[in-house]
Amino acid sequence: MARINSCEELCNVKAKALEQQKNQKITILVCGGTGCKSSNSDMIVKNLRAALEEEHLTDRVNVTMTGCFGFCEKGPIVKILPDNTFYTEVKPEDAAEIVKQHIVNNEKVEKLLYKDQITNESIPDSKHMSFYKKQMRIALRNCGYIDPAVIEQYIREDGYQALAKCLTTLTPEEVVGMVKASGLRGRGGAGFPTGLKWEIASKYDADEKYVVCNADEGDPGAFMDRSILEGDPHCVVEAMAICGYAIHASKGRVYIRAEYPLAIKRLENAIESARAHGLLGDHILGTDFSFDIEITFGAGAFVCGEETALLHSMEGSRGEPTTKPPFPAESGFFGKPTNVNNVETYANVAQIILKGADWYRSIGTEKSPGTKVFALAGKINNVGLIEVPMGTTLREVIFDIGGGIKNGKRFKAVQTGGPSGGCLTEKDLDTPIDFDNLVAKGSMMGSGGMIVMDEDSCMPAVAKFYLEFTQEESCGKCTPCRVGTTRLLELLTLICEGKGEMKHLEELKELSEVIKDTALCGLGQTAPNPVLSTLNAFYDEYLAHVVDKKCPAGACRKLLSYRIDANKCKGCTLCARNCPNNAIEGKVKEPHVIHNDLCIKCGACMEKCKFGAISKG
Repeated sequence: MARINSCEELCNVKAKALEQQKNQKITILVCGGTGCKSSNSDMIVKNLRAALEEEHLTDRVNVTMTGCFGFCEKGPIVKILPDNTFYTEVKPEDAAEIVKQHIVNNEKVEKLLYKDQITNESIPDSKHMSFYKKQMRIALRNCGYIDPAVIEQYIREDGYQALAKCLTTLTPEEVVGMVKASGLRGRGGAGFPTGLKWEIASKYDADEKYVVCNADEGDPGAFMDRSILEGDPHCVVEAMAICGYAIHASKGRVYIRAEYPLAIKRLENAIESARAHGLLGDHILGTDFSFDIEITFGAGAFVCGEETALLHSMEGSRGEPTTKPPFPAESGFFGKPTNVNNVETYANVAQIILKGADWYRSIGTEKSPGTKVFALAGKINNVGLIEVPMGTTLREVIFDIGGGIKNGKRFKAVQTGGPSGGCLTEKDLDTPIDFDNLVAKGSMMGSGGMIVMDEDSCMPAVAKFYLEFTQEESCGKCTPCRVGTTRLLELLTLICEGKGEMKHLEELKELSEVIKDTALCGLGQTAPNPVLSTLNAFYDEYLAHVVDKKCPAGACRKLLSYRIDANKCKGCTLCARNCPNNAIEGKVKEPHVIHNDLCIKCGACMEKCKFGAISKG
């Protein structure tokens, strides 16, 4: 690979890549994120190329495997440029038809087009889909558009131009000033001003400084950072180099969990490619600035998302947080000044440098500029990865972009911020999403996980689910977290099993407040949030579990009882034949009866009944 020794040579690479794109009259983009690859998108690419070869079209049609398009619910996705045709739920066997009908005959493959959920009309262009209409992509700008394994495609989209601008026209202080003026806040959860963090690190003198990327995304249902690294790893590499220049650091480290094999592979390739092209290493772009990046693998400990625990893990020590100060900017990796930001934070940096702080500030809200990436999951029609301007309301995200609740059921709550966040209800749907508004509502932004729940969700059980996670992931260093979350989980278990008492509700609240005030790090301090938010918004459900010994949502197995409506039962015996514990009795063509003392609450009878005669309560 040819080394790029100057800004002029970088521009020449960009011009050549643009010319190549222009000459390639048609491009077929195939989603190559983890989700779509698990649904055989590799085979789709292989079959497309084989079909094109058969039609002798390989010289004018290019097949590119990209990162995540975001619309995970409808993957695998195939998009054809320049006409923007958007095919969903594509199978490997569809490839030949796409080539024959769309490429050769210039006719759209109707059965693969996205159908509007309300009108059922086919929508060929992604720009007219409700899922994309209210999105604005900055961090995800290249995901689903470029091949993450080809550095020239990143350069074609202004890649490494921001780094070149910094090295040739801006001082380190000016770079820090731009990031600071943009108002960019850390996207890992805390929302600390990124420019201020860089400024603090830049002011410490040391023989060595470090730039660290936190890619240890561990929230249940969260896949924002993974998707950025899978779809556009160079944007993180470039931003880390810019940060290195700004704070006078020459070494970078990416801390990434080992269970992200595809993200790791593409990040490793990006680092090697950047190094081979002279965009990492010594004398970058012919300047005096030198910077390189290494990768450190984490073992998937949630607590290592906290920056001091992460740094200890990188050093080879136990991943436990330490009290601050000193902050990592003063004493971080092996005691050296260290700047830590997460993947999504870095993904915004190059665009800020290229387009300016004022441009970035014009997006979002006054105190939370820019956009935010969310992983939409749960009981929602359009599961996927989205990026919206700060200030977009929960209602817009859940109902306009997310397409509403599955199976026409009623919206009940949304958990934002993962295990550290809280549950928001219908009355909160018009809340503009930003750091301060979510905290004011008893939740938090977190890294961007957003799990939607419907009427069948039991809120005490939801709180218990998150407590099980945080209790297991606690490093055990401080007593409030180690013992406090264990006691909280014990109380929630009693309540969900119908063994709770009124005093337990008061104990839940009191213990939660103590843990919030006394735990050592953010994991412990925020662990009670799901408990407090559900107690506040769904106290009646807790009362039902404690007083009536019933689960209104019918989700807590030990509180369930099944019954057969004698007026609806036809005596077909299907329920009795499918009961694994012989808990159903009755004669043919006569109403049956469930013996709840024998019933193991598996629900097989209700599932098999064809007459709707069985209900639970």
